Amino acid sequence: MNTPLRLGIAGLGTVGVGVVKIVRQHAALLGARTGREIIISAVSARSRDKDRGVNLSGYAWEDDPVALATRDDVDVYIELMGGTDGPAKASVEAAIAAGKDVVTANKAMLAIHGQALAEAAEAAEVSLRYEAAVAGGIPVIKALTEGLAGNQVTRIVGVMNGSCNYILTRMESAGLPYADVFAEADGLGYLEADPQLDVGGIDAAHKLAILSAIAFGTRVDFDGIELEGIERVSIDDIRQADDMGYKIKLLGVAQKTGRGLEQRMMPCLVPATSPMGQLQGGTNMVAIEGDAVEQVVLRGPGAGEGPTASAVMGDVCDIARGLRLPVFGQPATGLEAATRTTSLLPAPYYLRTSLVDKPGALAKIATVLGEAGVSIDRMRQYGHDDTTAPVLIVTHKCTRAALDTALAAMDGTGVLASEPVVLRIESV
Repeated sequence: MNTPLRLGIAGLGTVGVGVVKIVRQHAALLGARTGREIIISAVSARSRDKDRGVNLSGYAWEDDPVALATRDDVDVYIELMGGTDGPAKASVEAAIAAGKDVVTANKAMLAIHGQALAEAAEAAEVSLRYEAAVAGGIPVIKALTEGLAGNQVTRIVGVMNGSCNYILTRMESAGLPYADVFAEADGLGYLEADPQLDVGGIDAAHKLAILSAIAFGTRVDFDGIELEGIERVSIDDIRQADDMGYKIKLLGVAQKTGRGLEQRMMPCLVPATSPMGQLQGGTNMVAIEGDAVEQVVLRGPGAGEGPTASAVMGDVCDIARGLRLPVFGQPATGLEAATRTTSLLPAPYYLRTSLVDKPGALAKIATVLGEAGVSIDRMRQYGHDDTTAPVLIVTHKCTRAALDTALAAMDGTGVLASEPVVLRIESV
């Protein structure tokens, strides 16, 4: 067996502790699978005295992650602190400059600084791996860069944030409003310290930006993602969608069109009978469509100690075996900036609003839609009171631009009692 592969772990939260446990519990198995002993040399975290449920006394301690990243007895620097900039980015840059391989779970850092870090790693001839940054324990990065490398990817679509999926499925199963389930999820520790990262779709959009870069051979372009969170999804939307045979999911979609790269992360309706429609709780699912394979669907836990640590160790094992690949599947210097497009391909849309309860109100809305070239597939009124009439409309396929034209014209009709909620109906 070769010389041991020595790890330095920065960040001893849930995932970091999970990595320590795997290295200890599966030492013989890891050695048999990689041909090298894998050991931990040193660790770093904000507090040395915190009880983490594992004995760390056998490892050297560094208060500064940059110092850990450049230690002589560290071959692979594992960054599990998080954060777009600050110590995470500084320590990864230091590790690369010192000739160390890097494994990270930091989706935000890669979504913003991935291109520069990839170029630096490839110039230094070191690995920068990040399976744990996207979809927890699901090996979607490996699927794209290795298993599906012979495909021209045409579309990626997925549920990539377990917290949002938990909220939406819990609203449906318990019949509870968004505010109640949000508070419940927060109390259970399912949300980030800044919950907007989850419910605002930011966390999931970071993941989508990374997948898009690999799939379509472009530079990571987080700013090019059309982004909308789940805050405006009501229990009425969930009930009405269910009545029509749909479920609401925070859905990420990336696809190449004739006008450029379309990337969006937003609530959508999906068929209730589809795999994504049946996805419950905190589980993630990613579907990859390619010209040769057609469609591959990957499903599994999107977070947690075991699943995410498992993804980290998958990367470590590849490094131990000597496997080296370009960071985003193709040499970083050859990646081109994506041509952004928000001209979405036509799709049916779900439209919910309340109208002032007076004669001709519904006719005005129908007229506005027709004048914008938006054809109505289904329409219903339900539960109206003395002053307003809630209205639900499902359109035939149309462009979002046409629908936006209609929505702008609706503002001038004088019959809207509330701002419309619009959700795309996505085929999956």
